[in-house]
Amino acid sequence: MGKFDGVLLASDFDNTLLYTEDSLRTGAPLPPLPERNREALAYFMAQGGRFAIATGRALPAFLRHAGDVPMNAPGVVCNGAAIYDFETGEYLETAMLDAAARQRGQAALDRFPGVAVEAYHIDNIIHVVRPNEISRQHEHMTHAELTEAPSLPEVPLPLGKLLFEADHETLEKVLAFFTGQGWAKDYELIFSVSHLLEMTIKGASKGGMVRRLAKRLGIPMEHVYCAGDEANDLSMLQAAAEGFAPANASPAVRASGATVVCDAREGAIAEVIAALDKKYS
Repeated sequence: MGKFDGVLLASDFDNTLLYTEDSLRTGAPLPPLPERNREALAYFMAQGGRFAIATGRALPAFLRHAGDVPMNAPGVVCNGAAIYDFETGEYLETAMLDAAARQRGQAALDRFPGVAVEAYHIDNIIHVVRPNEISRQHEHMTHAELTEAPSLPEVPLPLGKLLFEADHETLEKVLAFFTGQGWAKDYELIFSVSHLLEMTIKGASKGGMVRRLAKRLGIPMEHVYCAGDEANDLSMLQAAAEGFAPANASPAVRASGATVVCDAREGAIAEVIAALDKKYS
C-alpha cells in the first residue's frame, strides 16, 4: 500500500510533460524527458499512483514516444476520441466522428482555400487533404507519416478527429463558419495551439475521456488530478479535483483557476507530484 493508492494523475504530453515547441518550430529532435519528471513519476507510481497521458496527438504520433514515458494506466489519445491501453495494444473506448463530419469539413476547405486538414483514422492512418506548410511541419515534428487524399469524403471511416491547419485568423473564420451553419453544436471544436483547430464528436474531449478512464480504474473524481497547457486541456483541468498548468501555458489556461507550477522545461510534472505529496502526506 502506498500514499497514492486510488489517485490518478493525467497529463498532457506536448509542452506539459515534455517541452516540444522548439522542435515544432525548428524541426530539431525532441529533447529527452526531464529527469526531474522521470524520477517523480517513478516515485508516484511506486507509491500506488496511476499515471496516464492525455494527449491531443493521434496514436501513431505518440506511439514512438510512449516507450520513454513512465506510465501505468491507459491513456487518452486523439484529443479525447479514444482511450488506449499501451500494455495490451488495444483501444478500450472510442468516440468517433459521424459520417456527416467529412462533408462538413470539406465544405470548410472549399470555403477557405488556404486551410489543410488531417483526418485521423482509428487504424492509425493519418490522411491529409490539401497539405500546407503547417501540415509538413507537424509531420516532421511528430514523425507520423501523412497519406494524402484528394478530398475528405474520400477518406475512409471511422475517424477519431479532424485537425484543421492554418493561421489563427483563418481558423477563427473556420470556427465561425461551423457555428453559422449550425454544425458546431454537434462537435468539440477546440484550439490545441493557435494554428491547429481540433474537431471531435460532441462529448469526445480530454475531460470526458479522463472521467471514463477514472471510472474504469475505480477512482473517484475527487482523487483525479490533471495537468495541461492549452485550450484543449481545459475540460480535464476543470473536471479534476485540482488542475495544474505549467508556467508556459496559454493565458486562457493560466487564467482558468488551474494551479500554476514551473515551466515544462524545468520539470512541471515533478512539481505537480511534489504538491500531491504534501496533499496526501
